[in-house]
Order: sequence, then structure tokens, then C-alpha cells
Amino acid sequence: MGNRSAAGASVFLIGPLMCMFLITLLSASILFGQTAQTPEALLREAESLHRAGKLDQAIEDYRLFLVRRPEVFQARSDLGAALAGAGRYEEAIIEYRRALKLEPLPQIRLNLALAYHKAGKPAIAVKELEKVRAEMPNDLRAAMLLADCYLRLGENKKVIKLLDPLEPTQRDNLAITYMLGTALVRDGQVARGQVVIDKILRNGDSAAARMMLGEARLRVHDTPGAMDELSEALKLDPKIPLAHSLYGQALLESGHRSEAMEAFQAELGIDPNEFDPNLYLGTLLNEGQQYGQALPYFARALQVRPGAPEVSYQIAIAQIGLGKLEQAQETLEALVKVSPSFVEAHVSLAKVYYRLHRKQDGDGERRIVEKLNAEAQTRKPAQGEKADPPEQRRRQSESHRRHHQQP
Repeated sequence: MGNRSAAGASVFLIGPLMCMFLITLLSASILFGQTAQTPEALLREAESLHRAGKLDQAIEDYRLFLVRRPEVFQARSDLGAALAGAGRYEEAIIEYRRALKLEPLPQIRLNLALAYHKAGKPAIAVKELEKVRAEMPNDLRAAMLLADCYLRLGENKKVIKLLDPLEPTQRDNLAITYMLGTALVRDGQVARGQVVIDKILRNGDSAAARMMLGEARLRVHDTPGAMDELSEALKLDPKIPLAHSLYGQALLESGHRSEAMEAFQAELGIDPNEFDPNLYLGTLLNEGQQYGQALPYFARALQVRPGAPEVSYQIAIAQIGLGKLEQAQETLEALVKVSPSFVEAHVSLAKVYYRLHRKQDGDGERRIVEKLNAEAQTRKPAQGEKADPPEQRRRQSESHRRHHQQP
């Protein structure tokens, strides 16, 4: 009886061991089948799958090839392109960077910049594109992508400087005309922007032209006119980028808060990496004391424009609302260091110091606020003279005033 039990036990032990051995053997045979092709055949197959749009399979073959031929920069770059085509931008960035180390070609750098752009990191894309422009100054693709990145970063003067010389020779390129007109309007050069808008209108009524007219009206505070133009733009093309965001701003100026939030959400449904709707939505959530929900929007906005002071300020407001006073202190101290004339940041920092029982520091911030307010008073335009601050400052000051009384 004891012997039969021992024999049974040995069979019981051998069974799983044999099973594991068979699984290992089977896996090895499958892997051998995948890699039995020559590297050249693997690469040909990867390229064929890539052209056919079978990206997942192409990516797998490119990776198998690169295990055996890691020094082939073109295959590395093609892998980056396949990953980008599949929407896997962070992985694409890694492969493009590896390809650049093997062969620092401007075309690879351009693709790297495009991946950064698609990943919602225009500030990093700009650094790469400026290098591309130095090597390929006549490449129109690099110029247009750089202009779009500048627009996303709010660098309107740089857009104008880049596209002004190109526009006369690219009159049929409506993308250049549109970006130049948008930058002019946002830079406060509405009259020049209108000239560019008229060029677009000559091609017939379009969502792009209506949107530019709406933005121009918004910049000169013609809110009803802006809403009319933007609603027409959205009727013509409900998915045109930026129109929902601009319409949300017009709605907000008209006092329609909930409808504005819906418009900003609609914009993020088209492009989650747009700066303005992320900032506006987060700010509105802060106003509703929904601080935890606001923070992800601010994180996305900061990814698009790293170090944007208006975003850092709103993050501090959320941190204060959540009772994270030490974090708010760090955020505000860093903010006033880089933006020393940001009055509302000093006001909030004083409040944080007082709550942390640091009266001397709080009093110091109050004195800074008094000094900055006095300086601002002396800079006020003379009576009858119209002040025309840039749109970003106007938006910041309105947002800051709304939060001035917050804890």
C-alpha cells in the first residue's frame, strides 16, 4: 500500500514537470518559427505590412529585425513611424531618438518633432524643429509644423515672423494663411488679421473663415458678434479645431457658465492637448470648489505649455482648496520667483503664510502687493485713453479677480 502511494506520488510529480517541459519546448518552437527568417526577409515583411497598414504586425517584425540588426537606423526610424501611425507616440519618440543617435538626419528629427507634437508636447517639438530649420531652411513642412507649435504655445509674434515671408509665395496654402491670420488677431493686430481673413473668404464661405472672424470679434470684445460667427463655423464643420474653445470663451463672457463648460469639453473631445480649454475647464472647476477634478486639466495644460504662470496659479488655488498648504506654498513661491509682478500670486502666498502661522512672511508678501499695486496705479492710461492689454493678460486678470477672495 505504501509503495503504491509512493509510485502514485512520483507519477503526480512527473506529470506537471513534463507539462512544463512541453510548454517550454512548444514556446521555443514557436519563437524559432518567428525568427527562422533571415533578417532581410523580416525587414521586407515588416515594410510590406507597414505599407498595408497592418501596423501591429509590422511593429513586431521591425522589433524582431532590430534584435538582430540594432545598428540599422532606417529600420529604427521606420519602427518609430509605425508606432506613431498606431498612436503610440511615446514609444515612437524613443525609437526616433535611437535612430538619431545612429544617423542624425534632419528628416528623422522632423518625424521626432511631429511625434512630440502629436503627444501634446509642442514646447519640446519646437526645440527639435528649430534644429531642423537650421539644416533645412526651405522645408515647408518644418515651417508649418513649427508655426503650429508656436500657436499652441501662444508665441504669436514668432508665428508672424516665420510666416510673413512665406505667405506671398504660398497664396494658395490656406493653412499658412489661416495660421498667420490667427496669430495676427491674437497679437492684437486685428486690422492686419482682417486682411488675411478676407483672402480666405475669397475662396467662399467656410468654417475656417467664420472661426477667424469670430475670434477677431472676440478679441475686440464684440461678444454677440463672436458668438454669431462661431456658431456658424460650427454649423459648417462641428469638428473644426478651436471653434468650440472660442465659442466657450464667448459663452463665458456672456455669463453662460454651464454651456461654456460643455463647449470646452467638446473641444477636448477633438483634441485633448489644447491649452485653453484645459485651463478654462480647470479654472471653472476651481470656482465650483471641485479642486480634485480640476487638477488633471491643469496637468494637461502644463504639459502643453510648461511653466505657464496662469496654470501654476490655478494649481496653487486647487492645493489651497484641498488643504495642502505646504504644497501651495511651494507652488506659489516658485511662481513669484519667475513672475515677480504677479500680484494675485503674492496675495495668495500671503494668505498661505498666515494660515501656516508665518506672520512675518505674510506681512512681507503684503508689502510686495502694496508696492505692485502702487506701481500699477502710476501706469494707468490717462483719462479718456483706451487701454488695450494683450488678450492673455486680460484673461489672466479676469480669472485672478474671480479667485481673489478664495481662501
